[in-house]
Amino acid sequence: MAKDSERPSLHPRNRHQGQYDFARLTQAEPALAQFLVPSAHVADKLTLDFTQPEAVRCLNRALLAAEYGIVDWQLPEDALCPPIPGRADYVHVMADLLAADAGGKLPAGRKIRMLDVGTGASGVYLLLGAAEYGWGGIGADIDQGSLAHLQGILNANPQLAERLELRHQADASAYFTGIIDGKESLDVTFCNPPFHHSEADAMAGSRRKWRQLGKAELGRQLNFGGRANELWCEGGEQAFILGMIADSQRFAQQVLWFSSLVARSNHLPAIEAALKKAGAARVEIIPMAQGNKQSRCVAWSFMNADACKVWRQLRWGLKR
Repeated sequence: MAKDSERPSLHPRNRHQGQYDFARLTQAEPALAQFLVPSAHVADKLTLDFTQPEAVRCLNRALLAAEYGIVDWQLPEDALCPPIPGRADYVHVMADLLAADAGGKLPAGRKIRMLDVGTGASGVYLLLGAAEYGWGGIGADIDQGSLAHLQGILNANPQLAERLELRHQADASAYFTGIIDGKESLDVTFCNPPFHHSEADAMAGSRRKWRQLGKAELGRQLNFGGRANELWCEGGEQAFILGMIADSQRFAQQVLWFSSLVARSNHLPAIEAALKKAGAARVEIIPMAQGNKQSRCVAWSFMNADACKVWRQLRWGLKR
């Protein structure tokens, strides 16, 4: 099990190594050019004005178009804008866990099915998993408006839409219940849980970001966007993940790997204790990083080595 102190870098298969190639990105998304400013650290070099929310959305649109062939990716102004390089890392590390269970071969194709819990309007894990590995799967959310917006993105990318579907979570207190039916099997789940425990906490975090960027606060604006269910929930990140762990027990034999991002390392002891109590057979805590930002994902499976052998034979057609 990897530890946070190992100071990870981006995954070796991540397409976003090094500095952004803004010349190439502006070819894919010409509107990006208006958000480029001189670098304060390197002479004759341009960088992105990250204090402008539309600049961040435009960068994502350019990255998805240039690197993955995903077109017409748009977001509502108040929707959470996920950083593509970091989210791609999450997809790759989960692919590595599946590969370990497949004898070292990276699993690809629509026979691999994923679930994104709280997919939002961006659908980033669905899009990256389908574009990078050809996976199929489900995006679930409690916000029907977000799902309708994401369906528009899928409609613009039929090569991905044919393997992806969206489902509305009618119960705001549920995670997998009401989404996974009694017969289907899934290989991996993703989740970026709400980080804050209240709107006030979210706004305080945004103010810290503005100060770090050396800019004045812009009223109640969040520089990476985000709605109530995306940014905060009762009990915050830890409570959300503990609820997910409890609900995952109902689907212990239908899902190979459950997972979630964990922003705060001090939440790990409670998460690990909950997984032990729930009877998880395997737990992995995988550190990740983008720039100076440290994060990690926690992944758990209720299937031991013998059960995994049966899974890979029945689900993936691999020899035991």
